[in-house]
Parts: sequence; structure tokens; C-alpha cells
Amino acid sequence: MSKKILVLGASGTVGRPLVKGLIARGEAVKAASRSGEPVEGAQGTPFDFGKPQTFDAALDGVNRAYVLMPAGYLNVQALLLPFIQAAASRKVKVVFQSVIGVDADDSIPYRHVEIALENAGTPYVILRPNWFSDNFHTFWKQGLDHGQIALPAAEGRTSFIDARDIADSAIAALTSSAFDGKAFNLNGPEALTYAEAAQILSEVIGKPLRYTATSDEAFIEMLKSGGVPVDYAAFMASIFYPVRAGWTGAVTEDVATLTGKRPRTLKAYAQDNVAALTA
Repeated sequence: MSKKILVLGASGTVGRPLVKGLIARGEAVKAASRSGEPVEGAQGTPFDFGKPQTFDAALDGVNRAYVLMPAGYLNVQALLLPFIQAAASRKVKVVFQSVIGVDADDSIPYRHVEIALENAGTPYVILRPNWFSDNFHTFWKQGLDHGQIALPAAEGRTSFIDARDIADSAIAALTSSAFDGKAFNLNGPEALTYAEAAQILSEVIGKPLRYTATSDEAFIEMLKSGGVPVDYAAFMASIFYPVRAGWTGAVTEDVATLTGKRPRTLKAYAQDNVAALTA
């Protein structure tokens, strides 16, 4: 029986350290991406949620899969459910990267996908990461370059999580059956406002940073001016509501439960990513 692990989004923020960590453990990995190029020494395989004809080759010889939806997509159910069904029909264990807070309402699209996976008849683990620390050197990098973080988060707190801790949690879920059938909320070790986060980043990179609480409308206009489609810009604004409502400020022990170690602080993330934050 094959013991290969399929990693979707293998060249991305979580996918790359996940592939690297699995390879380091001696696992056989298939790295799925649109290009199909090898990643971190893993076999590459072409994959596109919008092209179901790529599913069979990606799942061939696989008994476990890490499934996530790359940023930029809104129709998560239409894209994710066919692949979940394809994996389940082959009894492939699915570790699904969902989103923090979706268990609050079964009408949320990501929760629909979770429920489908729970009822699919194949082993599964659900991981619900909080906002990534890594967003500061990816999505919010342009603002940092100008000394400002402008987001519609008000004074809401977030327990930011390092993508490497998500990857480590995924490795634990993929390489053990001890966590099967469970969902885990992945948070960092401290709940910070964006103003506090800006201060921490400022101290690490040696550059003044200021947080400005903006409106949804201003945020959408800022994203549109950067070339983001209006529907996705509106979606990005909407997901700050849970931040303002205080839903992203929880600090859990789930990363430690999965990995045996505490997650990295925002300061540790910044110290390890100074080059990316200041490039």
C-alpha cells in the first residue's frame, strides 16, 4: 500500500514548510501546484481545483492529503467539495486547512466543507488557523514599506500564528492517527491588537510603524486601487468583522497538543523574517 502524502498548495506559505518538514521526516511527498514543479525535494504534480481532470493523477498512489484553498478564491464549496469527494472515494485521509471561527455558524461556506468531510466516510483532521503572522510580509507588506498598517480591525485582538506552526501541526495530523476525527483551533500564544503588533514589528525591524484603524469602505478602495477585484476586496473586508467582534483573540493549547511545543510569538516570527519584512 502506498504511503505517499499529497500536499496541495505546496509552493505556498504553509505548503512549502510543510513539504520540507515531511521530507525531513522521511515521508514520500507529492507536491501539488499549478506548475507541477518539484518543491523542496518532493515529486511535483500539476493540480488545479478548477480542472477536475488533474485530480486522478494527483491522488494516484496517495493515502493522505493536505487540502487547503489558496488565497484569491470565493467559491470555496464549488471548488473544494469535488476534490474532497474524490479523495474520500479512495479512502484517502484528509487533513483540511479551514478557517478560525467557522464552527460558529453552519451556514459559513468553509463550515459546509467541514461538514461534508465529517460525513465523507474517510479519516480526517480539521485545522482552523487564526490570522497568519506571515501576512505582515506578504499581504500587508506594501503598507509596512510606508510605515503604516491600515486595516478595518478597530481595536480587536488576534492571536497571530506563524505559518511554520501550522505546518508543524499539519505534520502531526498527517503522520499520526491519534488526532483523527477532531478539529483544532490553531492560535499563537498571545492576543494582540494591530497597534501592539505594529509596535513589536517596529522594534524588531528598527523602523517606525503605525497602525491606522480604517473603515471597510476605505479598505476596499485601497485594495481596488492595488488591482484586487471588487468582490474579493469586499470579502477581505468582511473577514475583519470577527476581529472587531473579538472572536480572533482566543489563545488555545491546540498547537501544543498536536506538536508538543508552544507556538512562536509574533516577535519570534519577526526576528526570523527580518529580511522579508525589510526587503
